[in-house]
Amino acid sequence: MNPDIESVLVTEEEIKIKVKEIGNRISADFSNLNPMFIGILKGSFMFMSDLMRNVDISCSADFMGVSSYGTGTTSTGAVSITKDLQENIENRNVILVEDILDSGMTLNYLINILSVRNPASISTATFLDKPSRRKKPIYADYVGVEIPNVFVVGYGLDYAEKYRNLPYIGILKPEIYAE
Repeated sequence: MNPDIESVLVTEEEIKIKVKEIGNRISADFSNLNPMFIGILKGSFMFMSDLMRNVDISCSADFMGVSSYGTGTTSTGAVSITKDLQENIENRNVILVEDILDSGMTLNYLINILSVRNPASISTATFLDKPSRRKKPIYADYVGVEIPNVFVVGYGLDYAEKYRNLPYIGILKPEIYAE
């Protein structure tokens, strides 16, 4: 285990099991609908990659870059698009893929922005859900693991662009991010 990690919250094996469960549900729910997975960069890239390998339906992928954290541990509340979609989503069934649903500010913003592009539907999938921090009344359609209000890294999640490559979800030691 990385010395900066206080404890492992979700193991690599637990991640695999949860992603497979979500993939099976999405495959059943979107059979014959050819959904477009939209990964929210940077954190969702690992989850989205694993998720797409665990669906057995025709689908496509695109990415959006969004910023609301900077290098801190909490959302600034100001969401900005740093990379927009390359594909048209009109009349498409869209699945937004997030690493973590925390305050709900980013997901709420994205749903509002993408709704005006006239998709057939917008669903949401997040690997981690932290409902205790919610500021917007938004909930994901597909959730891997609900977690307490702790600062986590690994499996795509970072602190100051570090720790994304950890194969598990770990609680970062507070002295690492103390400001």
